[in-house]
Formats: sequence, C-alpha cells, structure tokens
Amino acid sequence: MATSAASAPHAAVPTVVGVLALQGAFREHHQAFERLGVTAREVRLPKHLEGLVGLAIPGGESTTMAKLMRAYGLDDAIRDFHAAGGGLLGTCAGAIALATDIAGFPEQPRLGLLDLSVARNDYGRQVASFEADLAIAGLEGPFHGVFIRAPRILRVGDAVETLSVYDGDPVAVADGRVVATVFHPELSGDDRFHAQVLARWGVPAPNGAPT
Repeated sequence: MATSAASAPHAAVPTVVGVLALQGAFREHHQAFERLGVTAREVRLPKHLEGLVGLAIPGGESTTMAKLMRAYGLDDAIRDFHAAGGGLLGTCAGAIALATDIAGFPEQPRLGLLDLSVARNDYGRQVASFEADLAIAGLEGPFHGVFIRAPRILRVGDAVETLSVYDGDPVAVADGRVVATVFHPELSGDDRFHAQVLARWGVPAPNGAPT
C-alpha cells in the first residue's frame, strides 16, 4: 500500500550557518564550516539570514564593512537575528562590528551586541602582523592564532567570558552564543575553534572537530 503524504517520513532539514560576504576573508570561514560538515551560506542581504542558526562576520576593513551593512539594511537585520536567538562570530574587523565601543571612533557604526571596548589596529599595521600559539578554553593543546592588523580588546563587560589571553590582553571572548576574536581562526588551518563556536550555537559538527 502506498504511503500517504501525511505519514511519509520527512527528509532532515540541513543546518545552515551564514558568513557575511560583503568584503574581507569570508571564503575561509565558509570553507571551515563546510569542512566540518555544516552547510554555509554567503550573506549579502537581510533575506539571506532566514533559516540560519548562526552568522560569522569576518575580518576586513571595519569602516567599509560598517558602511556596507548599513547600506544594505544588514545592521538592523543582524540585530533582529541576534534578538531571535541567532548565534554570532566576529573575527578581527568582525569583533569591532560586534563591540559596544570603538576607542577613538565613537561615530563609527557598529552592532553593539557584545559588551567590549576595542581599539582598531592596535597591534600595529600590516607589517606588524604576527602569529602566536594560544591557549583557548575548551580546546586541548595550542591553537595557532594569526593576527593581521588586529584590534585590541581594552575592556570586557562583566557578562563576557574571556576564552584566550595573549600578552595579558583578551584575544577571544564570548557571551553565550556571541563569540569574538581579534585573530583569524579561519586562517589557521585548524577547524577546532569553528567547531567550538558551532557547539555554542547548539550545532554538533557532523564531521567532528579535528584533533
């Protein structure tokens, strides 16, 4: 007897995460999530946020990114996405976008979704970029951090958890489903941090976290 439509099994709906793809190093985030077995979608318009469980905001040029988010209506859309329970990851310029305060640039638009004060490019210009092995809470063994014109976290709010410290300063922080780093985990070749972010978003990585 044929199975009725009402009783037919439903195919599992894939978990989808987003990567803000206005400019910057968004492809590397996309690739990291895909390696972990999670479908990733590039986000350029508010409608692209529909159905996502989390969104990565990549590194890039923070002023340009802020202007583009505002121009496309993504700033308010991302705030609404967060208010509805969506997870967020901001790396480098993405951390600046998430912060509540940008030292010396009070006029720069920002999402203000993570209680941080940050200073843009405070580790130095491009020629001062560097790499360092970091201890990150919840990860076994060192994680290789890539710092490129990195902002510095000057202040962390009471509700914000520090996940990693370099030379006395926080370099990875989180408040529930919102995570920020001043380094580029997507450039490390190590997907463990992205797997940890997925876990915070309530998404098990189908391919597991590499050791």
